[in-house]
Amino acid sequence: MRVSQDVLDVLDRATCDGNTLSLASVGKLDRALYTATNKALEAAGGKWSRKAQAHLFDGKAAEAIEPIILTGEIVSLRQELQQFYTPLDLAQRVAGAAKIEPDMHVLEPSAGQGALAKAAWACHGKVTSVEIDRKNCEVLAAIVHIDGFGPVICADFLQQHPEPTYDRVLMNPPFTRGQDIDHVEHAIRFLKPGGRLVAIMSGGILSRTGRQAAFRQRVADLGGALAALPADSFKASGTNVATCLVTLDAPAIAEAE
Repeated sequence: MRVSQDVLDVLDRATCDGNTLSLASVGKLDRALYTATNKALEAAGGKWSRKAQAHLFDGKAAEAIEPIILTGEIVSLRQELQQFYTPLDLAQRVAGAAKIEPDMHVLEPSAGQGALAKAAWACHGKVTSVEIDRKNCEVLAAIVHIDGFGPVICADFLQQHPEPTYDRVLMNPPFTRGQDIDHVEHAIRFLKPGGRLVAIMSGGILSRTGRQAAFRQRVADLGGALAALPADSFKASGTNVATCLVTLDAPAIAEAE
């Protein structure tokens, strides 16, 4: 179910508190826009409560609507944007932006099935992958055996202790609930001074307020760049999620001091 931009704007400004979503902070909506918004909320599992004067969800309201805001459509909660793998052409674009040189040490956090790792390896990088899903780890391990790149660390990337040992980090982190920001901020700490990170992130980074605005400033402070990716970048992976490409370089030692 596609959701109009007007409804997405309303959902983005709604207030979520636990299992409750309130539209009071949005202001008065005309009848057509309210009807369309209510339809989207009901499709996402929300039920209007006259007593609470809000829509109530079985789980956390923010977790129910965040995928809608990100993709512009009602998606199953099981997807949660965690398994939308990087298409080949986009992986090659990320690797190109990273400017990988032979024998550089490259990290792909939350590697999925290794699209970015493969692109880095094709540039003659020495690749390490971190992946939390054991089934994906098995896929990656098979690639290591066949193609000779690795190692593969089967673990939660956010629980890995950062050591600044990598020349490059290529990543397509999970998006929901601002996880992409958490993952990128953690990944920066794995870069050598002067190393480069290239990340595919939620398109909301380009325009949303709050943490997204603070992150935009963080990228600017590092002399980095943000660029919107084409709307169909993840069509081959089954979603029209809006995305952007973030490129930044870790400060050199002299700058860091």
